[in-house]
Parts: sequence; C-alpha cells; structure tokens
Amino acid sequence: MAGTKKIVVLGGGYAGISAVLALQKRLGRGEAEIILVNKHDYHYFTTWLHKPAAGTDSADRPKVDIRDIIDPRKVSFRKRDIRRIDTAARTVETDEGDIPYDVLIVALGGEPETFGIPGLAEHAFFIRSLNSARIIREHIERRFAEFRSDESRTELLTFVVGGAGLTGIEFAGELVNRIPELCREHGVDPALVNIYVVEAAPTALPGFDAGLVEHAMEHLKRKGVVFQLGTPVKKCTSEGVEIGEGEFIRAGTVIWAGGIRGNRVLEASGFGTTRGRVAVNAYLQAPGFGDVFVIGDSSMVMNDQGRPWPPSAQIAIQQGEAAARNAIALLRGREMTPFRYVHRGTVASLGRGEAIGSVGRCKVKGLAAAILKTVIDARYLYRIGGVRLVLRKTAFFPHQSR
Repeated sequence: MAGTKKIVVLGGGYAGISAVLALQKRLGRGEAEIILVNKHDYHYFTTWLHKPAAGTDSADRPKVDIRDIIDPRKVSFRKRDIRRIDTAARTVETDEGDIPYDVLIVALGGEPETFGIPGLAEHAFFIRSLNSARIIREHIERRFAEFRSDESRTELLTFVVGGAGLTGIEFAGELVNRIPELCREHGVDPALVNIYVVEAAPTALPGFDAGLVEHAMEHLKRKGVVFQLGTPVKKCTSEGVEIGEGEFIRAGTVIWAGGIRGNRVLEASGFGTTRGRVAVNAYLQAPGFGDVFVIGDSSMVMNDQGRPWPPSAQIAIQQGEAAARNAIALLRGREMTPFRYVHRGTVASLGRGEAIGSVGRCKVKGLAAAILKTVIDARYLYRIGGVRLVLRKTAFFPHQSR
C-alpha cells in the first residue's frame, strides 16, 4: 500500500471510534489506508466510569477490545503513546516511531482541568480512566478499613466531590448507594459518613431544566448529600479542601469533577488552543491546517449564540461521523459539508433506578429516565458491536457486577 493515501485517527474514544467506523464503511476497497492509533488496545465508555469508581459496578464492564469493534481487513490498529504531531513533516511522533499521514483526525480526548487550584493535582482523584476508577474504588474501601482501626478519625468517612456537573452528580448518586453496603461490611454507623458536593456556579447540572435539577438535588439530599453551591474550591490538601471564604472541610477523599481541558499533545504540537481545545472551523479542521481535523473533547464548536458546546459523548460521536465524511471528501477532491451539532437531549443518572432527562420538549425523571438512559447506552453498544455487545454489556441483561 506504498502509494495509498493514509488517513490516521488518533484516539479510540467516542469520537475516534465513531470516525473509524464511518471511514471503514464509506471508503472503497484500496481507496485509502485507515490507521487507528490509541494508547490502549481497548475502547471504554467514559460516561460509565462513575459506577466502577464508586464500586457499584465492575471495572471491566465499560471496556471493549478495539479489535472487536474495527474491521481488521480495513483498519490497521497501532497501540502507541502519542507524543507530538509534526504538521510540517505530516507525521505523528509516538513512543515507537513516526507514523506518516495524508489526512489526520485528532480525537485524543481531554484531561482534568484544575483551573490552577493549589493542591488539586497532588491530592484529589479524577474520574478519567478505567485505572483511575479502580484506584478510587480501592481508596474508598481502604478509608472504611482505616476508620475501623482508628475510629477517632471521622474525617476518613467524609467525601468531597468538586463539581456539580454530570460527572460529579452521577458519581454522588452511585456513592450514596455504595455507602450503606460499605457500612454493613465494616460495621460502621452510616450517620458518621458525610458526602459534600461543592460547586462554584450557583446551580447544579447546567443545561438541565430547573425542575429536573431540583428533583435531582432533593433525591440526593434525602440520601445524605450536602450541596455547597456558589462556593468555589480554593485549595486542596492531604487533609481536605478549603472552600468559599476560608471554610475548611476535613476529608479523607476528594474527587474532582469540575471540568476538563483539551489534550496537551495539541499544545505541544503548536496548534492554537484555549485550555487545550482547538476552535475548529465549520468543517472541523484546525485553523491553518487543512489536512488536520480535531474532534471530541479537544475541539471547540460554537453554538448559535456564539458559545462553545460543552464536551460530551453525544457531540463527539456526531463529530466523528462528520470528520470521516469530510476526510473522505478531501481525499476525493470533493466539497466538504459543514458540521452542525444536533442536540438530542441529555440524561443524568442518580443511582440505581433513578435519573433525570430531557429529550426534545419531553422531561422525564425517576425510573422512566433510568430506563431511557439504559436504552441510549444500548443503542451505542449496538452501533459499535451489534446485538452481541448489547447482550454482554447492557444492565437489562445479566452481567458480572462489581
């Protein structure tokens, strides 16, 4: 395939996998070589990580082997650490050599954004990967065991979640379900456990209907969650967090879910970024680089009000499909199509059998919303892996829990 054009996709998350599936479906035989480069040999569902992190689900359930998704006859997979993109040489520098490209689709995902808050990077946990989810679960379990060894240290049973967006709220919803089990296992009085959700903004779950947000907060409050809204985290230490006007919460565990930034590879490669995110053009290309598309959490797409859409799996999947179409059009010398995001609604899980959501003008809550979220997840599973993957991974069907 020496003379064949190369389309290289960096990243095996929602955006990258969506792009690869569209490329392998739309490209003709021998028309181009598709190369997928990813740090891991598996794809994982970042929107599920709050469950294994809290310990309410298996750490293996969000994971799917990439080779079970792609068609190996059409896609070449390279497991590599990506270091830099050399746009002048049109190569991707990895830990195992350079990979040349004719068209590049960058879907490297995001990283936690700490906003320069002192101590967060050193002392907080981040729900960002399968490994981080395992570490958080083990840490929580260890805190209960440590308390049983020294019951004067009640701060070990205090948990602070920084950020009341989707990730923070969904993690809190799972944690309140896990706590009673841990209390029974370790003989701990549940009244000693404290869970705080701290948010700098005046409201939780931005973008959701106010009535649904109130329902979500009241549900979590009934289960013991204390909300501190309009209260920024000022500092994080090994002993807890300083919030607001100097109040200090002694805590054995701090989980930061206060935002994400783009991947630092883009900054290191000379792309213009804002917090690591590239403000792409209408065709999802990086400004000044017609052969480079940037999608997913490292891209910035503006809505009709001139504000960036928040990163989500939904927009990443749509971007992947659009970038693939435009990459093919670019290779064929045809006109590309502007990307337009279609927001189809959002659902937030609040723990076992409870959620809130909006689809169009329809607002749902409780069990109906929880079922809707499962259906949405099953639809994605079917898209990437067919019925077999749905049966293996969907909560409607038996699977190994925890």
